[in-house]
This record gives sequence, structure tokens and C-alpha cells, in this order.
Amino acid sequence: MEQSEVMEGVVKILKPWVKNEEAFAAVSMTTNILEDLKVNSARLVDVVIAFEDQFDIEIADEDVDTVNTVGDAVTLIVSKLG
Repeated sequence: MEQSEVMEGVVKILKPWVKNEEAFAAVSMTTNILEDLKVNSARLVDVVIAFEDQFDIEIADEDVDTVNTVGDAVTLIVSKLG
């Protein structure tokens, strides 16, 4: 799966939890999930579960801690798919 496809999937998964629609409209690899998109940190667990289900991967707790930006999520997922 290409990075652009993963990015598309990540953005779709994040959409229901985004509180800042303006930032979401301009989402990029450098967009911070918590700070820019205003995704509630408690919802990150739901987001990670959705990533696992969507891409059929497992994400370890320590890997979750490294995900701050959309790009971090995409890079992590691509590495798990590899």
C-alpha cells in the first residue's frame, strides 16, 4: 500500500474526532493530531484501534507514544504494513 493511500485512510479515520475543521481542511503530514486538529487525547485510543482495524495491523503502546502528527501515524502504519 502506498503512502498516499495510507494518508487517505488516516485522514478518514481522524475525521469523526476532529474539533478544528479549519485545520482539518488543510491537513498535511506535519499536522499535529492533538494540537492542530484538537482531537481529544482520550479519543486517541479509539483512533489507534481504528488504524489497527482499517489496516489490519497491531500497534504497540510504545509506538502510540511516538505518534504526534498525521505524518507520524502514516509512517508508523506504512512500517507495520511493510
